[in-house]
Amino acid sequence: MTRPVLRFAPSPNGRLHLGHARSALLNDALARSSGGRLLLRIEDLDPGRSRPEWIAAIAEDLAWLGLRFEAPVRRQSAHLANYHAEIRNLAARGLAYPCFCSRGDIAAAVEAQASRGGQPVPRDPDGAPLYPGTCRHLPPAEAEARRAAGRPHTWRLHMARALEAAPGPHAVRSFSVEMGEGEIGEGRGPGTHRIGAERFEPADPGRWGDPVIARRDVPTSYHLAVVMDDALQGITHVVRGADLRASTDLHVLLQALIGAASPRYHHHALVLDETGEKLAKSRGSRSLADLRAAGADAAALRRRLGFP
Repeated sequence: MTRPVLRFAPSPNGRLHLGHARSALLNDALARSSGGRLLLRIEDLDPGRSRPEWIAAIAEDLAWLGLRFEAPVRRQSAHLANYHAEIRNLAARGLAYPCFCSRGDIAAAVEAQASRGGQPVPRDPDGAPLYPGTCRHLPPAEAEARRAAGRPHTWRLHMARALEAAPGPHAVRSFSVEMGEGEIGEGRGPGTHRIGAERFEPADPGRWGDPVIARRDVPTSYHLAVVMDDALQGITHVVRGADLRASTDLHVLLQALIGAASPRYHHHALVLDETGEKLAKSRGSRSLADLRAAGADAAALRRRLGFP
């Protein structure tokens, strides 16, 4: 195996919490135990929520945890032209099309369709109504006329054609994390994390329907940008939360379409709050900055999360 390359890729739309700390620490531990590299990527695609002060806060929190990353730090907002070029390429191949539907349009169409058939509303793995394909059937001339008139639109992957272009079978190359006991001070401490055995898990990209691969306000989406960036940065091992496991089915298809190698993946368990819900910035989960202000010790927090 070549020298592993791992990355921690937060979004600057709020302060980091314990879930982010666990993911960052696990990436760091695996990079160190394997003699690999560790990169930091700032996924600042959301112009409405990403702020410079949050980027500075991320650096502050990671330094407090004792983490160091290779320079330079990649910021997705600096590479929008590259993502847009790939969208144009996919469209030219007939694998992407503009969609002029609002969320309300989609919800109404899906609910009407489900009501006629007496079936539940079909949903994608994130729980959103599955796009019914309204704009997929627009004549190219009409779609182009709407774009020329400045109609807001997203770009969607034409899933049926994408699966014809890259028929698979598709699989996610996963790896386990092995633990070995480590010594902390005079007693037994948190284990040493190591890259473990690999396995292939079947992937089903089709369950995403025709997903958005470029937003109205940004010429890409999380799905396309993360796939392109992982390939560009030579990422060999992706370590992220279990809530992103379903996304990986779509990512392996996108990798096949753009000719990128698939990294190995490990989706770790999430840190939950007292109610059993996952920690989230949107839910106001207590941040690392809050814990630090309350007197938390970084070394103690690392041990609490299972890292020396």
